[in-house]
Amino acid sequence: MTRDTSVALQPAILPGLDTGIAVPTYDRSGITTGIVHFGVGGFHRAHQAMYIDRLLERGEAREWGICGVGVLPADRRMRDALTAQDGLYTLSVLAPDGSWNTRVIGSIVEYLYAPDDPEAVLAKLADPATRIVSLTVTEGGYHYSATTGAFDAEDPDIRADLAPNAVPATLFGLIVEGLARRRARGIAPFTVLSCDNIEGNGHVARTTFSAFAALRDRELGDWVAREVRFPNSMVDRITPVTPPEAAAQVARRYGVVDRWPVVTEPFTQWVLEDSFTLGRPDYGAVGVQLVDDVAPYELMKLRLLNASHQALAYFGYLTGYRLVHDAAQDPAFRRFLLRYMDSEATPTLRPVPGVDLDQYKQTLLERFANPAIGDTVARLCAESSDRIPKWVLPVVRQRLAEDGEITCAAAIVASWARYAEGVDEHGEPIEIVDRLRDRLIPLARRQRDDRTAFLRDRSVFGDLIDEPRFVSAYVAALDSLYAKGARATVAELAGPA
Repeated sequence: MTRDTSVALQPAILPGLDTGIAVPTYDRSGITTGIVHFGVGGFHRAHQAMYIDRLLERGEAREWGICGVGVLPADRRMRDALTAQDGLYTLSVLAPDGSWNTRVIGSIVEYLYAPDDPEAVLAKLADPATRIVSLTVTEGGYHYSATTGAFDAEDPDIRADLAPNAVPATLFGLIVEGLARRRARGIAPFTVLSCDNIEGNGHVARTTFSAFAALRDRELGDWVAREVRFPNSMVDRITPVTPPEAAAQVARRYGVVDRWPVVTEPFTQWVLEDSFTLGRPDYGAVGVQLVDDVAPYELMKLRLLNASHQALAYFGYLTGYRLVHDAAQDPAFRRFLLRYMDSEATPTLRPVPGVDLDQYKQTLLERFANPAIGDTVARLCAESSDRIPKWVLPVVRQRLAEDGEITCAAAIVASWARYAEGVDEHGEPIEIVDRLRDRLIPLARRQRDDRTAFLRDRSVFGDLIDEPRFVSAYVAALDSLYAKGARATVAELAGPA
């Protein structure tokens, strides 16, 4: 349906909207905040906030409303969008056939922007009503080394937050100060729930937050490590950066002007360790899998989905693909992804209760190929120095230890190295989005004369430069990329149809 006129998304307009868009039937006015979430972006709004909205629609979880928190300068735009709309936004699920299923989500009931008023954020964290603090802050937001597992306290922003009497400005400074205030007031600590794509994300959160707290005060660090719960979780829903045309589509289809809509795929999964300090919403009632051990599901997702995205990303960009579904529909890329998943990633997995891995892998290929999502290859290529060490290199190390095949994984790393030169196969510049770009680009550009220059960055690759079998496979893939190009290299790795 096409609309001639549209109205701004506000609570007052919900009763009059067309039946083609679902809206909250619950009264939002009495919902209180129980969850404070750092890193409100598209994924959080397509995933965790959607699950709370489902519970609210059932007449439950009214004490579990979400207060979003922004810390970075880029979060100003989210503050402005959500504040103007009283926390409301549209979530559109796009099926492969092009159909839209859209709902207004109402579970975010507050939004605070820490640089504007850090004390308001600290007061919210110290409030006894806050029982969960959840995180989607990307793999790089934890300031730890995937090679050593140690917390990196040398970041200037972290050092600033550790200065005496500093006003907290970082994720770590704010959350640890919130915990310190609760401890001083005799209030039980909230649960810290990481929802980022990191193996053992709860364990990593415990290590890093405890380390930061200990740098402030040794006893506080011990208390955080002992008393705060950090459940592991696995989250999955492909959610691209909102495409520019999404807002116009929502306005045209439903007559609603949304400042920042979200589009996502039909698939969604959340596997969660059932370990909370002060209770939790009834997540199981809306499809969340509550388990004692998340690790098998987590490894499955990180080493099949996330690592396969990396397998597709750099080869795909160098080949000339700019949208994920175009690369995923290429038969050679499909065969390459399956070879990687079947012969290298799957042997590193533990049995996954209730999951048929062969079906899961086929479903992944179908999800990647969904043309309605419009996910960009550039998104998958971003922040590689945080992603490759966490998703691909663990597969390499385990397969080396088991004397298993590493050909595809080594080629994935080589494709990143070639991409990191910042110039494509036609001599056109590539915008490298990576926190280590200033260090990695010069290394990558040396590799035409010195094939292992990129690998010798031990802060990223650890001791892999000392593994002859890996180095040999990596150099062979890099040689092929230079001699034959990305598409031919993928086809050769993929094998015959």
